[in-house]
Amino acid sequence: MTWGRGSRAHPRHVEPGDCGAPRPLTTSREVGSVAGRERRVFVVAILAGFAFGAADQYLGSRVMFGSHFLLGPWASTVSTASAPWLVLPFVFGCSQTRSRRAMVVGLAATLAALSGYFALMWSPIEGVWLSQSLPHLPALLRSQWANIAGGLITGPLCGLLRQRWRARRSWASAALVAGALCLEPPARWAAGQLPPPALVWEIEIATGAILALFFVVAGVARGGETAG
Repeated sequence: MTWGRGSRAHPRHVEPGDCGAPRPLTTSREVGSVAGRERRVFVVAILAGFAFGAADQYLGSRVMFGSHFLLGPWASTVSTASAPWLVLPFVFGCSQTRSRRAMVVGLAATLAALSGYFALMWSPIEGVWLSQSLPHLPALLRSQWANIAGGLITGPLCGLLRQRWRARRSWASAALVAGALCLEPPARWAAGQLPPPALVWEIEIATGAILALFFVVAGVARGGETAG
C-alpha cells in the first residue's frame, strides 16, 4: 500500500507468521489476552497430562485385587496402548500459534503424564507409602529411562506436528498421528505383543480412521477457502 504525504494514517508494522506471510502486529491488549490464554492452556495441559498418566497406571493395576476381578482384562490392555501417549501432546499443540510454544506445551503435557503415572505407581492407592517409595525412586527412574527418553522426544514433536497442521494443514502431521492409532495394533500383532481383548485394539483403529477422515475433510475445506 502506498501512503500519501501528509496522511495521518500509518501502516501497521508486520512480522512473519508461521506460514511465512506477513502478519500484522496486534495491540498490547490483544497480546496480553493471547498470552493469558496460552498460559491457561499450559496449566490445563499439565493438569490433564497428570490425570491421564495417573488414569493409565490405575487401569493397568485394577485388573484383579487378590482373587477378585475388578475391571477385567480390558483395563490392562488399554494401559499398554502407546498411541494415546502421542495423541495427548498433539491435542494441546493446537492451542499455540508459535512452533516453539507448541513444542513446550507438548513436552509439559507428556512430562506431567509421566509424573502422574509414577506418582500413582508409588502411592497409597497402590499400597506404597512415601517413606517406602523415596529410597527406591532412583531405581524406578532407571527402570523407566526408555519411557522418559521417549517422552522427551515425542512430547515436543507431537506438539509441533499439531501446530503445523493448524498453521499449514501439514499432511505429514495428520498421517503420523492417525497412523500411530491405526498401525499400533498391527505392529503389536506382528511382534506377538497384542494382548486381548481384541475390542480395545479395534476401537483404537476406528479412532485413528475417524481422525484421518477429520483431517481429510478439514484439509479439503481449508483448501477450498484458500482457492476461493
